[in-house]
This record gives sequence, C-alpha cells and structure tokens, in this order.
Amino acid sequence: MDSKTESDWQKWFERVWEYREETLYPSLFGQKRKGIFPVQGEMLTGMFKQEAFDPRWLHYGVFEFEPTPSRSSWLYVTSAMSNDWEAEGPDPRTPSGMACEFVFETTQQSEWAILRLLHLMVFQILLCHGRYPGKPPLDDFDRIPLRGPIRPNSVLTYLWVGPPTGFPRQAELESGPFDFYQIVGITETEAAHARTQGSEELLKLLVERGYFPVTDPDRSAVV
Repeated sequence: MDSKTESDWQKWFERVWEYREETLYPSLFGQKRKGIFPVQGEMLTGMFKQEAFDPRWLHYGVFEFEPTPSRSSWLYVTSAMSNDWEAEGPDPRTPSGMACEFVFETTQQSEWAILRLLHLMVFQILLCHGRYPGKPPLDDFDRIPLRGPIRPNSVLTYLWVGPPTGFPRQAELESGPFDFYQIVGITETEAAHARTQGSEELLKLLVERGYFPVTDPDRSAVV
C-alpha cells in the first residue's frame, strides 16, 4: 500500500470509528458517558491463555452511559468489533468488521459490569478469529457460563445473548451494517429452563418479571 492509499484508508477508517462513538452511540444511548475502558493484554494472555494476539485488539473497549430521562438503567456498550480492519475501503453493502457490538444494561453503576462485558467481548473476538476451532461466534440465545456469580452474592451465573428491545437491532456505518446484541445475566435454573423449554419461553418470563433487558444482580430466579 503506497503512502497516499494508506493515508486515504486511515482517513475513512477513523471517520467511521469516530461516527460510531461520537454520533451514533450518543444518539442511541445518551450524551453522558465515561470511557473507553480498553481490553487489557493480561485478559488475553491470562484468562484466555493466548500466547499471541493481534495488537489491534487492545483498541477494543467499553463505554459507560448514564441513565437518561427515557432509560433508568446504566448502559455499557462495546466498541470496535464493528471496525472494518480488513477492508480496502468503506463498502456499505457488506457487514462491517465482525458485524456486532454488545450492550449490557444494569440497575447500578458498576465496575463488574465493565469487566464482564470486556471478557465477553474478548471471547467473541477469539471466536471470530478462529481461536476456538469449530465454535461459531456468539448469537441470539447463546448461554455463557461464568463459573461463579456475576457479582459477589448474586444468583446470576450465566450471561445470555438476546435481541435488543430499547433500540434498533441493526446500525449502519459507512463501512456497512452491524447488529447490536443485548446481554443479560441469568441463573443456573433459568439456563436449564431455556435448554428444556426453549429460549423464547425464558425471554417471555424475564420480560414479564422486568428482568430483561436490564440485569439486576440482586434479583431472585424466575424458575
């Protein structure tokens, strides 16, 4: 890639990145935010046992958005999985990057929510890059065991992937579309219920009790 081509690539790439974080996200989630809280190399080499990783992954991270007049929850959203790193130029006809970003809403401002979402994002990055052969990227109604409570003294021990309800499923970038996925905490018994009765049934129960899309770490199980 010659210097002019590289400069043109950098300009559109940064333009798309800036639009997502400075225009799209505030329009959907509000103006008051903190972050970005980036992926740490220790997450990749320690928790996920990766001997090597792409240094670009350290630019991925999570934003925290405060409650708004229309939303009482604290909202955490990933950024950069929809970066189209490999594209030579912006193409709105094809999915952008890994074509996904995760949203996690909680009843309280919390560091644990940031860490849980960072860990889930790293897992998705590794899935999308073939680090777990035979396992596809996370999708609707996937259940991810945490092997412990989501936060001390909580009965929630899984993260569950679902369709968003408070904002559009798909967003459009100059580099193409991507989908939002809603992340919510569930219990062991709820995960078992989804396995036997179907994820749609669990979603219905959670919505009826007010436990979707917002995660309340202090709640009890619905089944």
